[in-house]
Amino acid sequence: MIFELQSLSWAKAATLKTDALLVLVAEGQKQEVGLLSSMLDQAQKTGDFNSSSGQCMLWWKPPGLAALRLVLVGIGKGRAQDVRQGVAAGISALKKSKSSSVTLLLQAAQTEHLVVAAQAAADSAYVYTATKPSAKALSFKKIILGVPQAAPLKASFELAKAQIAGVSLAREWGNRPANHATPDHLAQVAKQIAKHSRVSCEVLGLKEVTKLGMGSFAAVAQASAQPLRFIVLKYKGAADSQAPTVLVGKGITFDTGGISLKSGPGMDEMKFDMCGAASVLGTFEALALLQPAINVVGLIAACENMPGGKALKPGDVVTSMSGQTIEILNTDAEGRLILCDALTYAKRFKPSAVIDIATLTGACVIALGHLRSGLYATDEKLAGALLAAGERTLDLCWRMPLDEEYAEGLKSNFADVANIADRSAGSVTAAKFLQRFATDFPWAHLDIAGTAWKSGAAKGATGRPVPALLSYLVSQQAIAKK
Repeated sequence: MIFELQSLSWAKAATLKTDALLVLVAEGQKQEVGLLSSMLDQAQKTGDFNSSSGQCMLWWKPPGLAALRLVLVGIGKGRAQDVRQGVAAGISALKKSKSSSVTLLLQAAQTEHLVVAAQAAADSAYVYTATKPSAKALSFKKIILGVPQAAPLKASFELAKAQIAGVSLAREWGNRPANHATPDHLAQVAKQIAKHSRVSCEVLGLKEVTKLGMGSFAAVAQASAQPLRFIVLKYKGAADSQAPTVLVGKGITFDTGGISLKSGPGMDEMKFDMCGAASVLGTFEALALLQPAINVVGLIAACENMPGGKALKPGDVVTSMSGQTIEILNTDAEGRLILCDALTYAKRFKPSAVIDIATLTGACVIALGHLRSGLYATDEKLAGALLAAGERTLDLCWRMPLDEEYAEGLKSNFADVANIADRSAGSVTAAKFLQRFATDFPWAHLDIAGTAWKSGAAKGATGRPVPALLSYLVSQQAIAKK
């Protein structure tokens, strides 16, 4: 799908030949004089349309307009979340049409939400087809973002296009079933991204991982017929002297729970357990397109967690790359076992910050539901910047505690640490486990178990938290210039 940015007044939009014209209407906003304004006034006076968020009214071949379809879309008070809801409703209203080109008309007050509007349009137009030949992609080929003045919004538009590409890639690979998204498949995606300028990729296998001493990571993978992959992506947009941000993604391409086997209902959704890895891949796709002046490293530990004769067992003790030994009390707490070795590996880059992203705990879903990701951080500036990035992009996070007392339950009689505590505060104790391996740099952990995918009729990956990660990284570019 092609996105374009154009300068469009309401008068010019009325003469624009397009399959569909979507006009965002906020409560009490001032209208330009002309045909569009008259049609809006008439619709409001008759009660056929109001500007509350998500309300839509559609005309076929509206008299006097060049557009084949006109959709008035209410966006309430005009907040970012109202814009997102309105755009989603407007695109949904056109899904059954044969519209190829769609023009989204924003007024001046709405242009601060340009990225949100563009992402909402892309999200609503997304259709998964990779393993479903019967599914038909929507007819949309081009979405034009019409604004009063395009030139001042060029940078925001470039950010929007990069973010859309990154989210789309993360959604696509999150949605693919485990036999179509193996660790090796993820490695191939990373190599494709590395064909962009400023991006490089290295893929390590079992031999290299073992030599590095990643005993915890290797132990999780040992029962699977699919070989593990440790993927190292590098984006170099600044001088070598600028310390990189390191993103670490959990890449469990399927999680059965291992010997601590999960229950059958809903286990198919464990293909989404690599959405942390998918978000790193998506963020690198966005970086490759946007080309910001920063350095970023992406680390993805990818494997399956399977039962079998070679599987890790409860009570086993493994040695991590850091040298710390870990008692395995539950093999279904495997994400932290692969992440801890990746966090130790991250130290070699002397990073300015390390952010790991993982569908880590069901406990985080209980705590925060599906609206906000759990955010843990050892550095106040890093935490504040990530929270702000989430607010800007509506990719929301919530700060969670790291009190030392939460680590008491991880004590073991047989190793330096156990991989789980009791059920209380499960997301926090998982973060406390990871914190042991992240003491040499500013560190943040995003538990995206509740936000990386949706269940039910809307089942599918969301592409989160690519928007927040990209926004955070772009903000670091501005800081580096000071």
